[in-house]
Amino acid sequence: MAMPNFQEIMLPVLKFLSNGETHSFRKVLEHVEIFFALTEQDKQSRVPSGLQRTIYNRTSWAVTYLRKANLIVTHGKRGNYKITAEGQKLLSQNPPNITTKTLKNYENFQKTAAKAAAEPDNKSDNKPVSEFEDSANLEETGKTPQEIMGLLAEQLNLQLAQDLLEEICANTPTFFEKLVVDLLLKMGYGGLEGSGEVTKKTGDGGIDGIIKQDELGLEMIYIQAKKWDKSTKISAPEVQKFVGALAGEKAAKGVFITTSSFSKPAIDFAESLQSNKIILVDGLMLAKFMIKHNLGVSTSETFLIKKIDVDYFDEQ
Repeated sequence: MAMPNFQEIMLPVLKFLSNGETHSFRKVLEHVEIFFALTEQDKQSRVPSGLQRTIYNRTSWAVTYLRKANLIVTHGKRGNYKITAEGQKLLSQNPPNITTKTLKNYENFQKTAAKAAAEPDNKSDNKPVSEFEDSANLEETGKTPQEIMGLLAEQLNLQLAQDLLEEICANTPTFFEKLVVDLLLKMGYGGLEGSGEVTKKTGDGGIDGIIKQDELGLEMIYIQAKKWDKSTKISAPEVQKFVGALAGEKAAKGVFITTSSFSKPAIDFAESLQSNKIILVDGLMLAKFMIKHNLGVSTSETFLIKKIDVDYFDEQ
């Protein structure tokens, strides 16, 4: 069964609580995982930010929306939930599902939405913004607010990656060779001052940079850097030449980085190697690594998403 969105989770949660007993969020989450027959891979899937499991995030939002409509309430200790009379009444109608459209019929949900929309701090360009105002979009996508924010961040980073590649391609091949050495050092390879260098000798056999993995230089990573137009793919013979250059250095590890991309035969050849380990990094992957490791980029804006500090409210 496919991973459910947060609206598909609401009805199973309400039915789970229908016995009138108080259940912890952990038990609710376990029920959801069993109900939708999630695999271990499904359970470990994470939202775009990577900070929370997807099923945890979606179940949490399902519970939040049910509470906003007063179909369930927090009962006793925080994180424990119980169905209300309104919730039981809804289940008695045997609904096929529960969506945000369903919840809009409840006065408590409407009041909460109106209150959020009226907050001055939630306004932008004179238009009220709240988690409920966007419920139509949530209903269409089935994604929680955190997931939507994560996807928007991915779109911004994709555009940034394309801009980075344009900047790289506007510079010289010499600049690009230095960039790839700087990137590998930023990624944690080498780690010692002076452990990375751009080769300057002619006839270097396709070796554009070297990273010393240890202080004595017993472990070395050799780099091939190709600043090619994105419309031109790196072919298998180009990768084969690099393998030949590594053999000349009696080396087994190499990284082939390009601003363009690799042909399928080139990728297949690199994957088929037994005695050598060649990592192929295309333009998009290169730009993503630069963003991740803060090379050539700076932070424009930071948005903090806060949550309740449960420990503070725990009298125990």
